[in-house]
Amino acid sequence: MSEPKAPTPAPGDTYKGWLFKWTNYIKGYQRRWFVLSNGLLSYYRTQAEMGHTCRGTINLATANIAVEDSCNFVISNGGTQTYHLKASSEVERQRWITALELAKAKAFRMQAESDDSGDESTPPAAGQGGGARNSEVQSTLRTLGSKVEDLSTCNDLIAKHGSALQRSLSELEGVRLGGETSEKIRQVTERATLFRITSNAMINACRDFLALAQAHSKRWQKALQAEREQRVRLEETLEQLAKQHNHLERAFRGATVLPPSQSNPAIDSKGSVPGKGDASDEDEENEFFDACEDVQEFITVPADPKYHRRSGSNVSGISSEMGMDDGTTSLDEQSMASNPESPQSQEVVPVRKRRTRIPDKPNYSLNLWSIMKNCIGKELSKIPMPVNFNEPLSMLQRLSEDLEYYELLDRGAKCQSSLEQMCYVAAFTVSSYSTTVHRTGKPFNPLLGETFELDRLQESGYRSLCEQVSHHPPAAAHHAISERGWTLRQEIALASKFRGKYLSIMPLGSIHCIFEKSNNHYTWKKVTTTVHNIIVGKLWIDQSGEIDIVNHRTGDRCHLKFAPYSYFSRDVARKVTGVVTDKDGKAHYVLSGTWDEKMECSRVMQSSRGGENGADGRQKTVYQTLKAKELWRKTPLPEGAENMYYFSTLALTLNEPEEGVAPTDSRKRPDQRLMEQGRWEEANAEKQRLEEKQRTARREREREANRSANPEEALIEDSISDSPLKMEGPYGAPVKSGHQDSYKAMWFDRCVDPMTGEPTHIYRGGYWETKEQGNWDSCPDIF
Repeated sequence: MSEPKAPTPAPGDTYKGWLFKWTNYIKGYQRRWFVLSNGLLSYYRTQAEMGHTCRGTINLATANIAVEDSCNFVISNGGTQTYHLKASSEVERQRWITALELAKAKAFRMQAESDDSGDESTPPAAGQGGGARNSEVQSTLRTLGSKVEDLSTCNDLIAKHGSALQRSLSELEGVRLGGETSEKIRQVTERATLFRITSNAMINACRDFLALAQAHSKRWQKALQAEREQRVRLEETLEQLAKQHNHLERAFRGATVLPPSQSNPAIDSKGSVPGKGDASDEDEENEFFDACEDVQEFITVPADPKYHRRSGSNVSGISSEMGMDDGTTSLDEQSMASNPESPQSQEVVPVRKRRTRIPDKPNYSLNLWSIMKNCIGKELSKIPMPVNFNEPLSMLQRLSEDLEYYELLDRGAKCQSSLEQMCYVAAFTVSSYSTTVHRTGKPFNPLLGETFELDRLQESGYRSLCEQVSHHPPAAAHHAISERGWTLRQEIALASKFRGKYLSIMPLGSIHCIFEKSNNHYTWKKVTTTVHNIIVGKLWIDQSGEIDIVNHRTGDRCHLKFAPYSYFSRDVARKVTGVVTDKDGKAHYVLSGTWDEKMECSRVMQSSRGGENGADGRQKTVYQTLKAKELWRKTPLPEGAENMYYFSTLALTLNEPEEGVAPTDSRKRPDQRLMEQGRWEEANAEKQRLEEKQRTARREREREANRSANPEEALIEDSISDSPLKMEGPYGAPVKSGHQDSYKAMWFDRCVDPMTGEPTHIYRGGYWETKEQGNWDSCPDIF
């Protein structure tokens, strides 16, 4: 394509034109629109992008320009930015080289003039505010110079009067006086000499400081000017981003026939881009994403308008499959309309008023490094932590918080379609992480045999039971059942490592959700939780990894991706995306949202392979979807939550004293109760007592196991255990023990999971019946 020839540039003119820029070995040279202005060379994909999206800029003042051949040339600023460019002809290349050299010389000359002017020049980029600050700096320097001149004057006076005093003292020494008087005069003379030497040293140091300040003032001024210019560039970049965002919104509204009120919020708010007109440059040299290369990427765009018409010929098959109409009715509305016993039609009045506050967290200081420096690389469960790092909840109570948004499972139980039900299960999976966003406190490690019940049968229709079934490795079993047709069970074992800057917590074990009406059985695993800034800075938590939710009855799947936080990523923080597919791999729903705020789903009308490659070189899948429907939104934290460990409304009630619970219930744990009341010193002492009691019980169990297995070895072990020279491992466990801990859980049986084939603990029943009878004689004494 022939382009109009641009005139030969004159000094100071803005020069524009098309050039070919090298991107990568796959795409080669790509045609870009370049603009040279004010010593800066910027480029865009098209001329229309000049108003809102700059793809890159290089400063010619410090750039090197090299000619490769008749049409190619290279511009580099020292390694961080290098543009390999190609003109359409040798004449065009020479025009660009001339314009670039003139712009470079002018930019260099302006920079040199700015350097020479030093402190007396006002940076042009700083504006009036920069001039005022420059005047303030000059005034300060003049004041300092005046003070040093005063010091110099005082030095001259001290030297003058000091010399006169020295002469007077010397003359006084010549006078014949008594021995004692002569000694006093000699001491006075020595002190005067020391005073004069010290004064000279002080004034010389002041002069050296002044000389050094004057020598470095230019460099400081240049650094200040560079910072101001950087700030101005950042402000301009932010302005461009705002314009770009506004432009994308307008472009999106203009690209679809839907009215603006029906635009896809999943695309509009989360930055998914229609087609190839995305805001990111396709040049991989400018892409900065962390740990995102292995993700299967996709793009969502509005579905064809024909899917929005109420013509049954287009969507009848899909509507019958999904249990929905043409997309105008949300999942929630459809489910509730089909069941008159929904919570919307029957308002449930709580039978008990739960507490809404706990005592405020005391402000106790602690030297974290003194405790953590010897713990790098160890498992979290083997690090003796004071309660200062804890929150007044046990891990069993924290596990019960997964039921914070149980309503999602209630809605899922009413769904006719397994694919629709999968969306609610996925939203429930994501919602369990929303309570962790500010919860940097460590929950109490449960004692072996510790339990926690959460009875919300009358208020919410469900009740759950947790039990600590293993101590090393720590593992907890959880079983919840609802009158509204679902059962949730899981066994979670935590593998954790402290790495100095951050702490990684990897939950092991599967979560099962079974719906009674449809017999759909879903399983999934949890993602990795990372606590950052353990030593320095403010603690913050991130969730990252992938979750595959599988419906073992139908073969449906949902693949969720928790994107790790990246400073360079353009995506929203804490982003979660997912796709719901059937057993044949056909996509039916696209999920999007964040794990700390909300989740939405969009029904897929059509999918195709796009022409644009993802970060890993694979083609992105383009999904045409209907308007997104909100599945879940986080409930705001109660007032004053920042002073109550950022507990949610449910978390505030978990440790509330309750009558009739088992003697092993976490609510009766004394160290946790003392910490909640703000008596941390007593809580630390009680925590050590409970841990020592647990070690003693474990040694006794191992001794009994050894005795029953081999009576002769038991006699030897008993003599060693009674000896003052006995050796112990972590938490008092004997170094040599031929048997595993013989502990047997109270309410759960260890078996092989029939669905996943993994060893697990499954609730065997009897707890709630025992509670009704009030007979807790069989419970161990762990507190």
